[in-house]
Amino acid sequence: MENINVQVYSLVSEPISPIEKLKTIAKLGFAGAEFTADFTEVPVEEMKKVLAENLKQQAHKLAAIKAAAEKKAEELNGVELVITAKVSATGATYGSVNATTVAAELGKKGIEVDRKIITMRDIKHVGDFEATIHFHKEVEVKVPVKVVAENAQVETPATEATEAPATETPAAE
Repeated sequence: MENINVQVYSLVSEPISPIEKLKTIAKLGFAGAEFTADFTEVPVEEMKKVLAENLKQQAHKLAAIKAAAEKKAEELNGVELVITAKVSATGATYGSVNATTVAAELGKKGIEVDRKIITMRDIKHVGDFEATIHFHKEVEVKVPVKVVAENAQVETPATEATEAPATETPAAE
């Protein structure tokens, strides 16, 4: 015979009778074993207070997780990725640009994002695309992704220091 010790919690407003305790033991299927059970009676009102406190704590944790996700999403506002890839003459890429590539490019910009939260279709040609990053079920950011050919010139914002055309001076003879 094996010894079994079980903790049984009961939400009742009245004490449990010894007969009810034996019925509970039989329902649990331990009638043939040496059985000891600690019956702890918890008043319903006390249990409601505990449950209310647990729900309050859970809501606070969920709010903190959502706030952290929104903070990460703010880092990505205004970010546009330009990815260079080897391209054939027809504009098709050798290989594809996918979530792993986007995560690596974001890492180069100092923004760490797990590739598993990025959703997008594999990009197999040059053009403008969009990647969606899911930080939380209610927080997602769409990041524009531009794929350009490796040898193509990337458009950069114009600065005041532009190169002036070189002027030729006539050579003295």
